[in-house]
Order: sequence, then structure tokens, then C-alpha cells
Amino acid sequence: MLEQLDLQNILVLDIETVPQYSTFDQVPPALQKLWAAKTQYQRKDETPDEFYERAGIWAEFGKIICISVGVFTKEQPVGLRIKSYAGHDEKQLLAAFSAMLKKQPQNLVLCAHNGKEFDFPYLCRRMLINGVPLPSQLEISGKKPWEINHLDTMELWKFGDYKNYTSLSLLTEIFGIPTPKDDIDGSMVGHVYWQENALERICTYCQKDVIATAQLIRRFRGEELIADENMTIV
Repeated sequence: MLEQLDLQNILVLDIETVPQYSTFDQVPPALQKLWAAKTQYQRKDETPDEFYERAGIWAEFGKIICISVGVFTKEQPVGLRIKSYAGHDEKQLLAAFSAMLKKQPQNLVLCAHNGKEFDFPYLCRRMLINGVPLPSQLEISGKKPWEINHLDTMELWKFGDYKNYTSLSLLTEIFGIPTPKDDIDGSMVGHVYWQENALERICTYCQKDVIATAQLIRRFRGEELIADENMTIV
């Protein structure tokens, strides 16, 4: 099935998210109470304040600061073109991303690692909150399962095993995919954004995940990895 997909009709994406506020003290009182209620079973012994650094995981309490996308090129050997939509104004970057998708075919396949559980619903929720109309590629309401063109590399690896969670880092390691993540990891994104104001570092990290996911698709198809010289960041 995967071998039959047209690589040029796949858009690989990854998003980076952070808490909406730099500290819990800045969260409006009503949202503080709702945050405490939302996370009461996840926090264990941590207070709502201590746990707030993880707020970026929840679309109701976080925001998107970077969306990186990659498309496979037509020429041989196959290459990858990567672009990022990033900024402090979430509505603006979501609108730009949505506008790009609206110019693409409606049957464009969106691909992400754990995308069905995280990236795709997070994008939809934040678009609705920001008043950005959903592009057809993200709209799943009323569609039959086979009409939803969403590809999830983590789901592909499950092979029907619903108990299995496998990180992108683990898959790239066992498939021999180079991932030079020598700067930050996912747990550091909120700190790098709010304390260091280093959005460019986060964009680079996000782009590396797009590259890793695209390379994983190549491995799943039994194909050679894309060489570094055939990758372009635009």
C-alpha cells in the first residue's frame, strides 16, 4: 500500500508547541482552575504551577510556534524541500499554513509521526480557537475513514498493535537514519522559547523531525535514504 503512494503527493509535517504563558502566574485565574482540573490525574505529586511547563501538550493551554513541512521532489535522485512557518503570532502562522494548504490538491496526503494523536488534532483545535478556517486536508468531519488522507508513521509501525508507542527517535535509530539532534530536545522547547527567545533553534529542531519522518517513509518503502545534498530549506 505504502509503495503505491505518490511521494510527490505527500506533505510531511511537524509542529512545535509551548505553554501559552511564560509562567503559571500569568495564566488568567479561571484558566488556572481549569488547568488544575484538567491535569489532576497526570500531575501526581506536582502542583499545577510545577506542572505548567508541560502545558504545551494540551491545545487548550498551549500554542503552536512552528510548523515545518517537507515535500519530496520529482527529480532523480529524489530530494526533499523543507519550509517552516514560525513566529510569535500564532494566528498569523496558522493562516499562512492554511493558505498554503488551500493551494494544494484536496487529496494531498498529510504525514506526521504520531500525527493522528497529536499534530493533526492540535492544528485543527488551534485553528478553530484562532478563527482560522480549516483547510480541506485537515477537515475530517463527515468523511469516511478511507477518505481521510492522513498518514501516521507511528501507526504504520504498530501493524495493528494498539498498545504500542514507538518514538521517532527509536525508529530512526533502528533504521539507521542519521538525526544530528545535538542542540535541544522536545522537553526543552518551552524553556528555549520563553526563557531564551530562541525561535530559530526551535525551527531547526522542528525541521530535523520533518527530515527524520521523510526518511522513515523511505525506509518503510524499502528505498534509499535521501542524501543531505538533495535536501533544501526554503
